Amino acid sequence: MPQRFPLTRRLATLLVAATALGAAAPVSARAETIRVAIGTQDTTINCATGGLLIRELKLLEKFLPHDGKYKDATYDIQWRNFTSGAPLTNEMVAGKLDLGAMAEFPGSLNGYAFAKAGRRSLFISVLSGSLRGSGNGIVVPKESAVQSFGDLKGRTISVPFASTAHGLLLRAVKAQGWEPGRDVTIITQAPEVAGAALLANKIEAHADFVPFAELFPWRGFARKIYDGAQANAPTFHGALADGDYAEKYPEIVTAYLRAAIEADRLIAAEPEKYAELIERVTGIEAEVSYLFHGPLGLQTRDVTWKPAYRQAVKTAFETLKLLKKADSDIDLDRFIDDRFIRAAAAQAGLDYEARLKDEAPSALTTNDAATGQPITDPSRVAQLWIRGESKVRHYATPEAAFAALADLEKQGREARAVYAQDRNTGIKLFATQAWYVRDGQGQLGAFLLKGDAQGYAAAHGGEVLDFAGVRAGHPKLSAR
Repeated sequence: MPQRFPLTRRLATLLVAATALGAAAPVSARAETIRVAIGTQDTTINCATGGLLIRELKLLEKFLPHDGKYKDATYDIQWRNFTSGAPLTNEMVAGKLDLGAMAEFPGSLNGYAFAKAGRRSLFISVLSGSLRGSGNGIVVPKESAVQSFGDLKGRTISVPFASTAHGLLLRAVKAQGWEPGRDVTIITQAPEVAGAALLANKIEAHADFVPFAELFPWRGFARKIYDGAQANAPTFHGALADGDYAEKYPEIVTAYLRAAIEADRLIAAEPEKYAELIERVTGIEAEVSYLFHGPLGLQTRDVTWKPAYRQAVKTAFETLKLLKKADSDIDLDRFIDDRFIRAAAAQAGLDYEARLKDEAPSALTTNDAATGQPITDPSRVAQLWIRGESKVRHYATPEAAFAALADLEKQGREARAVYAQDRNTGIKLFATQAWYVRDGQGQLGAFLLKGDAQGYAAAHGGEVLDFAGVRAGHPKLSAR
């Protein structure tokens, strides 16, 4: 006959059992498999430190937590690659991704899309940016007569809609006092479609994000006639997180950003090496990646939420409202969340506040390859990447670099790429596509735009030359 316990004893037994189950619950939680699903944009190479490099170098595995509540956890790391921010956002809102990297314009759309779904995403870090706006640009077919943005009145310009380049284009149109549809026709076109259209001379101009305004000219079928630096409007690429995921797993979000900081450290130390890695993964030539990620590059890798980048998010959201892509405001102080990057910086031993105040471009601290003397003035720096050499050579002046290349070519050597710095904006240029002013002392100044070179020559004296004209002084200097 079964033994009957008094009610109080039975309750005590149940309480003991419940307590035992409660004690076992954390063990079960610790043993769970935690998804870490990250959306990348491999071909948007300024997202590399938030995606491609972390994945290829397995940096996330190095920093994911394995103590405390994560003691027995296993991780299901998933990577998804996208060609732009909009489809990445769709997957995040659908709950298929936990983290993602994109520019400020699609990132703002991400925040709005989450809000429309009754949820919240967080803009957790900057990855790379330009306080002046460089990185986005506008190109025309190589043989086009167009030399500046002002020449595009009455023409058709294509752009990937809802991209950061779209925002740039609208600001450039507004700065001219033009109206879309009246003074210019704007159509949507993805980068891969635009490249073929430019090559076939089927589009009059194309606006695009990193790296296409540089990649298309590098491949020889386009010319860059507008750089975002001319708009003087900050732009950046950064990382976002699903708000619910970040609150549930803050240590994982911090670990992801810790991996991004490590990726940044590695590419800063060896930009040529990791430009080659980016090329192997994406097919985007290393010479183009170096234009961005090398010292004095088009954009500066930066993990801090500078006021200008916060303003860029605000400007992007205002543009979304102008485009009628958003019909309500977003709380920027809640959307931009620097808790995780500050924690990751502390773990990495970085002084976040010091970097927050530092607005200098990626530094060049080296000696002139010809004289051995320290380079102290970055405004006239020129660089040679010689085929067969793993490191780029740095020169204090364009004339020194061009003379060195002429000598190297006499030895049968060849340049992979030649770089110069724009005299007006300071942005890095492919020297083969720049315009130059040679003054009375024989010094060269490089310019992206012919009009800028002509204006400088008119004000200061000197002759305007294209690269072929500069080559005349060094007959052996090759174009590529």
